[in-house]
Amino acid sequence: MESEQIILALAALAQQTRLDVFRLLVKHEPEGLPAGEVARRLAVPQNTMSAHLGILARAKLVRTERQSRSIIYRANLEAVQRLITFLLNDCCSGRTEICAPVVAALSACCASPSVATEIKESA
Repeated sequence: MESEQIILALAALAQQTRLDVFRLLVKHEPEGLPAGEVARRLAVPQNTMSAHLGILARAKLVRTERQSRSIIYRANLEAVQRLITFLLNDCCSGRTEICAPVVAALSACCASPSVATEIKESA
């Protein structure tokens, strides 16, 4: 991932509503949500939500898919994977014990809800 794309992605997520939108879309993978539903769930006016979704799309953090008359928004998990990989690529300089807590925290995302809750509470 090039530095310019990394900066666009980080800038897009550096705003509370867009961060909330992205996290909501991640929770609704792989189905995604229509823009109106995203706006309703986050209590944001639809025109404002449209602008936020546009910024996230330009940063390649969300994808769109037309279904009939609706546009479904989905989190671009591949882009997030590239972003995280870029940020952590040199984190441990070969010393895996340094990155082990990060790997464990990321692994907890896919664990059972009780395990993920335990990890979040201990952090």
